[in-house]
Amino acid sequence: MARVLVTGMSGAGKTTLLTELERRGHLTVDTDHGGWVLPDGTWDERRMDRLLATRPEVVVSGTVDNQGSFYDRFEHVVLLSAPLDVLLERVRTRQDNPYGRSVEQQAEIARYLNEVEPLLRRGAGLELDGRRPVAELADVLEELLTGR
Repeated sequence: MARVLVTGMSGAGKTTLLTELERRGHLTVDTDHGGWVLPDGTWDERRMDRLLATRPEVVVSGTVDNQGSFYDRFEHVVLLSAPLDVLLERVRTRQDNPYGRSVEQQAEIARYLNEVEPLLRRGAGLELDGRRPVAELADVLEELLTGR
């Protein structure tokens, strides 16, 4: 059993991947929803501490300023990545999250891809191409969760 963090830019496919893993019966937490992120753009550390202390198997997704302080609590940190054109197309057309539809937000995503993704890459133990079929990505994460 393992704790896995899936991180990456908006539009990389984190939510879609977690939805598939949840469908397969795994506990997942998408920190973009449910009050996990505080107004300052960081995770609620006490809440994340409780989750990680009580759940030996969980997949968490998110990209926040303080996630690095939790890396040692995850057995695996996975970066889900995709090229800018893919990210922008996905955020323009997704239905579950309005972020990324404005020109300003799209420029922000492009900037984050250049400035933030390299930092995420350094902290990740594995990088997966978010253009791969979601079932294949979920298979990889299931292997990390179960050790098989």
